[in-house]
Amino acid sequence: MLRFLTAGESHGESLVAILEGLPAGLEIRSREIDAELARRQKGAGRGKRMEIESDRVEILTGLRAGRTLGSPLTLRIRNKDWENWKEAMAAEGSGAESRPVTSPRPGHVDLPGGIKFGHKDFRNVLERASARETAARVAVGAVAKALLSRFGVLVASQVLAIGGSRTSSVELVGGSQMNQLEISPVRTLDPTAEKEMLSLIEEASAEGETLGGIFEVRAFHVPVGLGSHVHWDRRLDGDIARSVMSIPGIKGVQIGIGFKGAALPGSQVHDAIFHDRLRGFYRETNRAGGVEGGVSNGETLVVSAAMKPIPTLMKPLPSVHFISKRKAEAAVERSDITAVPAAAVIGEAMVALILACHMCEKFGGDSMDEMERNFRGYLDYVKGL
Repeated sequence: MLRFLTAGESHGESLVAILEGLPAGLEIRSREIDAELARRQKGAGRGKRMEIESDRVEILTGLRAGRTLGSPLTLRIRNKDWENWKEAMAAEGSGAESRPVTSPRPGHVDLPGGIKFGHKDFRNVLERASARETAARVAVGAVAKALLSRFGVLVASQVLAIGGSRTSSVELVGGSQMNQLEISPVRTLDPTAEKEMLSLIEEASAEGETLGGIFEVRAFHVPVGLGSHVHWDRRLDGDIARSVMSIPGIKGVQIGIGFKGAALPGSQVHDAIFHDRLRGFYRETNRAGGVEGGVSNGETLVVSAAMKPIPTLMKPLPSVHFISKRKAEAAVERSDITAVPAAAVIGEAMVALILACHMCEKFGGDSMDEMERNFRGYLDYVKGL
């Protein structure tokens, strides 16, 4: 099984991730991970933190001569802002008395997390809950993408909406669109919507507001048969939904047409099945989003997610001082106006990780050579049907 763990605080010395279960012989390059980290930092509406950090990965274990050994892969991303927080975030000493947060921010985990763990200073909660942790996930996701690429699987994303501005129906199919998305400051293929989104972000900035939105992740060339209908915790769609929902700020996840299908008759929801000698079994529509009954069906995987507006507001909402119980304004931490484009990149990482996990489970092998042999044999079986 492929699994990962992250550690570190937003203003701590560094973020760390350990990825276990990688087959030996997978080629990994730190520059490719750095490129993914840079994508996460882009996008209109990002805050001052992105001007401070310039994320770079250090590969500490599990790699020799650019190839995985089969042992755990350890990645570290140093926080440049640590220099400004050494006293407040020191592992030892009395610095914890500085920069306390005692007025919880509505929409954040400050209050419930503080109550759960018995903290009166909510910095002990928000430092780990911060979306800064997702940099480690993107680094691990870059490794997962490297594995998937060996099997022809490509994962990409686009922003569908920011605030009240929604794109027209431009289907993401890959190719030259990939460059267009990387150039767009809001990661969209619709130039008209891009202008509207940028205008909304400017207005929100002037008003001390924040904006949410919707993004979509697609995975191309996913083989049929990943996941399982046999047990609830082996379903591919269940794993994807959980992983994407775990991204900070995400409040809704759907696969395919999702919620829209609840209002339609079955004949307009399900995808008819066809067969020919060259393509084998296929569907002319993909309303299921590439998954049926918890199992990938060979069509493009389509996942979309709704992100709420960032809860940290420059004009803070009413709150209560945790100690005195008196009315107070919520604490204000450095934050973004919107992070939907960045969330789309993080969504790619999480989807890639789940697909890589299921690929390793389905095709097994302690080395990439063994896994690829198993994969080729499976494709031969599918083509013969």
